[in-house]
Parts: sequence; structure tokens; C-alpha cells
Amino acid sequence: MSPKKERKAPRGVGPSEGAPTAAAGTSADLSGVSYEALVAEMIRRCGDDPDRQGMSKTPERVKKAMAFLTQGYQMTAADAVGDALFDEAHHNMVMVKDIELYSMCEHHLLPFFGKAHVAYIPDGRIMGLSKAARLVEVFSRRFQVQERLTEQIAQAIWDTIQPQGVAVVIEAYHLCMMMRGVQKQNSKTITSAMRGAFLEDQRTRDEFLRLTTSEHRPLS
Repeated sequence: MSPKKERKAPRGVGPSEGAPTAAAGTSADLSGVSYEALVAEMIRRCGDDPDRQGMSKTPERVKKAMAFLTQGYQMTAADAVGDALFDEAHHNMVMVKDIELYSMCEHHLLPFFGKAHVAYIPDGRIMGLSKAARLVEVFSRRFQVQERLTEQIAQAIWDTIQPQGVAVVIEAYHLCMMMRGVQKQNSKTITSAMRGAFLEDQRTRDEFLRLTTSEHRPLS
């Protein structure tokens, strides 16, 4: 009887020589492996050479890029708002529209990007206008799903300034749907989160939604 041939893993899937492996049903402890080494191994498994000229510094670049793209884990809503809270007797809607956002889908680690529209109705206190954008950054610079991101922004404003109401709408394009999978290039995902007056008063909610969908001419 001829000896059984060893089955080889398909190209781009199996571990390279010397790479840490895990036994069936267990996880390898990779805590001692450098970030750069992990990225280099990923490149090898995808079928390329991390030591060639064009990629020799890629692991280092990826480490820096991922640190920037996930910096939200090191930030809190309180840090973002700081002391930019002011007593003000304004009881009408305050809205910051078209806040650019970039985030990473937690399912495929591919980007999704778009705009956030944030509004609140003060109850004796307002926050600096830039803080709405900073709160979007806190939660978008993490591995995310758009549904949770929308809720987190709304809840952070609700908890921080305790307004009469909060509304957040996000519209975004997801590369996990555009460059892979179903490959639908024109699909856009829209999510919303409401608190307080925006939930209880239909006219207030309608005003917000009308403002988010209306086109505005440039101020100039």
C-alpha cells in the first residue's frame, strides 16, 4: 500500500513556514507576536511577499493606519465635549448637518463612509457646535456597525447635555457591499436614532427629517 499523500492547504489560505498555528478547537496565543509580524503573515497567506521592495514597509504602515482608524477606543464622549457646555435659554432645534464620517465594518474590516446629521433641542444648556462632529469621531473611529454607531452618538448627546430631544441620521456607503459580496455600487444605508421630543412629537421629527433631506445652496 502506497503511503498517504499529505493534503496541502490551498494557496493563500494555509500558514506559512514558521507561522504560529493553533490545534483544533484551541486558539494560539499571539500576544507575544508583533503587529508587524502578524501583518506580514497575513500578506503571505494572501499570496504575496511582504519582503519585496514595494511591501517591505507595509506592515509598519498598516500598524500606524489601524491605530489612527481605531483611535476612538482611546476616546470618550466626556473627553470630546470637555467643558464646552454653556447655559443658554434656547429651546429650538440645533442641527449640525453633513458631518463627514469614516468607520470600519466590524464584519469584514472594510470601510464604510458617509454623512451624519445630528440635532438636539436644548433644555437650558447647549454644547459647542464642533462637539457634535467630535462625538461622531469618537464612535466612528472604531470597528462598528452603522446601526450601533447611530445609537451611540444619540445616547452620548442625550447623556451629556440632557436635552429635550436628540435625533441622529447617518447615511453611508459600505465597501463590504460594493467591492465584494453582492457588489451593489449605488446602495446607500440610512439609519436613525431618536430620543425625547423627536420621538414624542411628530412635527418636530418631521422638521428634522425634512432638513436632513433638503438640498441647500452653498453659503457663498
